[in-house]
Amino acid sequence: MRILFLVYHGFSEFSGISKKIHYQVKGLRENGHDVRLCYYGFAANGHRCRYMDDMLLKDYGRGAFAGLCQRVDYDCIYDYCIREGIEFVYARCFQNANPWLIRFFKKLKKAGIHAVTEIPTYPYDQEFKNFDWKSRLGLKVDQLFRKKLYQQMDALVTFSNAESIFGQRTIRISNGVDFDSIPLHAPLTPRSSSLHLIGVAEVHEWHGFDRIMTGIGEYKGNREVYFHVVGGVHPNRMNTDFMPIIKKYGVQDKIVFHGPLFGEELTQVFNQCQFAIGSLGRHRSGITVIKTLKNREYATRGIPFIYSEQDSDFDHQPYVMKAPADESPVDIQKIIDFMDSFSMKPEEIRHTVEHLSWKIQMQQVVDHYEL
Repeated sequence: MRILFLVYHGFSEFSGISKKIHYQVKGLRENGHDVRLCYYGFAANGHRCRYMDDMLLKDYGRGAFAGLCQRVDYDCIYDYCIREGIEFVYARCFQNANPWLIRFFKKLKKAGIHAVTEIPTYPYDQEFKNFDWKSRLGLKVDQLFRKKLYQQMDALVTFSNAESIFGQRTIRISNGVDFDSIPLHAPLTPRSSSLHLIGVAEVHEWHGFDRIMTGIGEYKGNREVYFHVVGGVHPNRMNTDFMPIIKKYGVQDKIVFHGPLFGEELTQVFNQCQFAIGSLGRHRSGITVIKTLKNREYATRGIPFIYSEQDSDFDHQPYVMKAPADESPVDIQKIIDFMDSFSMKPEEIRHTVEHLSWKIQMQQVVDHYEL
């Protein structure tokens, strides 16, 4: 099948979202599909551009008018779909529903081209409550037009259990993993000595890392416990959420902020650690059930981990701890007790998620429409 994978933004080598999209495209191609990746970005000369793989599809130029044009002009993508015989469009939600996007998908539908949109997190409205005014205004526009937009789709793809979203039926899959890109965990620190925890994320409120920091502060045992945070932390979150906890308990030497890492540098930090931290604050966004990418990446590495949401792929696995979905500090002694009796090898953990490859997950979507 000829598939166009549509993204409304560009890519970053440090971004987990960027990596996920490329792995999804790879998974579709591994199933024999002809996949074209359409995205938006900036050229070397500063021009705003729309790209199709490595090919320039549309140059919008510079300035505010160019920025407006890229938000309303989808004719170049539609013309490409018709010209190249695209049969299926897989789009990734960017909370950007508007009349021009509705018109674009309506034209695709009329041309007989199937289309779905992936909703990475649902519900997502509460995630915007602490964002800047521009982001909140964008959400208001999205709320006005999203139901009409998704009426033009065949379905919405979700990692939740929702059978319908914004009035449209769903295709429910799991977040997947790319096994080729994730090395097996090789811990360097013996469990009998200090305990090193790792949390990898572009840190937001819903990750709940403050619950771990407070837990370390309140821990009264003899074991040395460290928390390694890998990923970007906004200065406001650092100053308002994390530093007051760190200063209150005097744990400056126990919380290590590495910033964004990838490749071998990321693997080195993983191998310093014995236990991983998933999301501990999804309830803050009104989310109960979600199949996060991070849980799957941890399991693929073969490291045990903790989270607080409901995730049917992992809720009953022996290498998982569940935290309550509330504001209580995480009980560090319980993690220590768990790890003192834990015996699974990294390769055994990895084996349990072989069915979660992107190749298998993405084909579940295409199976609904393959001609």
